[in-house]
Amino acid sequence: MNTITIPAITSDVTGLSVFKEVEYSVEDYNGLMISERQGALNFRYRISEPGYFSTWHVAGDPTLIIIRSGTLRMTLRNGEYRDFSSGDLFIAQDKLDNNEVFDQQKNGHTAELIGDQLLQAVHIKLSKSV
Repeated sequence: MNTITIPAITSDVTGLSVFKEVEYSVEDYNGLMISERQGALNFRYRISEPGYFSTWHVAGDPTLIIIRSGTLRMTLRNGEYRDFSSGDLFIAQDKLDNNEVFDQQKNGHTAELIGDQLLQAVHIKLSKSV
């Protein structure tokens, strides 16, 4: 069986946002390799102008983000970051536990548009975390 790997931003047991890799099994379906169906609730089209920067936040709901143009840098509290450009995808699903209050010194990640190209992306809200 083959797999496809998708990067994700998720929360560890301490509540810190971390990168991890999520693997999906894919099977041969009449000559194409395809995964099982994944539940989704809705999608939105996103456009951000050059200079866009989002302060510390959590995704909350699990969201698959597909970059169509531009480069989006996702940075964690530990300074680790990943750049996602045209054709890349990732899942943002870091969140707070029930009744947890956002801690400005601990929780979340930032998002920053790198370069002078317009960011165009598709956000697909998933029905469950991965």
